[in-house]
Amino acid sequence: MRTILITGPGGSGRTTIAAATALTAAREGTRTLLLSADRTDTPGAALGSATGPAPQETAPNLTTWRPDAADRFREDLTAFQSRAANVLDLLGASRLDAEEVTPLPGAEELSFLRALRDAALSERYDLLVVDLPPLPQALALLALPEELRRYLRRLLPPERQAARALRPVLGRLAGVPMPADWLYETAARWDVELAAVEAVLTDRATAVRLVAEPGPAGADAVRTAGLGLALRGLRTEALIANRTLPETGPDSWPAALLAQQRKTLADWQEQPYDVHPVAHLGRDPRGDDDLADLAVPRVNPSPAPVGWPVTDRIAGDGVLVWHIPLPGAIRDELDLIRRGDEVVIAAGPFRRIVPLPSALRRCTVAGAALREGELCIRFAPDPDLWPAAGR
Repeated sequence: MRTILITGPGGSGRTTIAAATALTAAREGTRTLLLSADRTDTPGAALGSATGPAPQETAPNLTTWRPDAADRFREDLTAFQSRAANVLDLLGASRLDAEEVTPLPGAEELSFLRALRDAALSERYDLLVVDLPPLPQALALLALPEELRRYLRRLLPPERQAARALRPVLGRLAGVPMPADWLYETAARWDVELAAVEAVLTDRATAVRLVAEPGPAGADAVRTAGLGLALRGLRTEALIANRTLPETGPDSWPAALLAQQRKTLADWQEQPYDVHPVAHLGRDPRGDDDLADLAVPRVNPSPAPVGWPVTDRIAGDGVLVWHIPLPGAIRDELDLIRRGDEVVIAAGPFRRIVPLPSALRRCTVAGAALREGELCIRFAPDPDLWPAAGR
């Protein structure tokens, strides 16, 4: 299955573009699911057919789904209370009824990620079009699975389960109950679920379609988004320049606005994006005909994968070089920290902790440079760990 993640600044028309992308694919005979994170039925307004908390067929080959985060959170909390019954009873805690539960901060994001995983694992569809929240919420959402898995591994290391036979003895000696099996089992289940979401996001068939209006605000948003997506290893499949004014049209179009759009489009054409202008219809698109008039590009069936390759320059320069594409990065806003077998990369407002490729774990950092939107980190083999390099 192909997965296209669609996002953009608030008010850029990303949901309408997502609906048009899904409808275009469906009309070509592709079994398509449009999954939306929108709290209100904006995709339904664009399609002219209501969407809801259960998948429903909106048009031939097109299914829409707008998950209800509140219901999913109630189900999860009820299940958690059942598993933690012994601990809650020991603490004298009062159980919460499902009717009194409202989603906590973060619950909506987790619920949507699980829906994304369920949709991607379904065999009913050939294309998944995901209407993400606006930037920067979308970037935080895409980072969540990897970050939560790292927290789980640090707080509840799986290897500690080997001491489960000692927990009753330790509990009697300490006078307090030790973590029960259900806690590790819950952590393991969460890790599996998050790993499944992470696998969808990092799959070579997954790409991002950015939507922005050509102009100064849109240019700033695209620049920031491109850097954040690149740091996560996500490929931008297309840049949709939405609501582009025609070169010739009504005299009512302000000349300054036309010039502003043309300048931004020219700048975008020089960047490593597949830019597709989508015309301004002079109204909010509503219904199949309007969405078809937008003429959004087809989804690329053969995406080019994103790679962070390691090149061997030991023979000539005595180093291995790790190439990390970071378009839009600024040298003064870059920071690198080596932490054991990981490296912390900070680029602008974004930060990611990345495991080192196996070959680089036996090396020391010898320097780094930013050249034409690519971060090149040099690693020198450690003679103590790589004896052959020291001779």
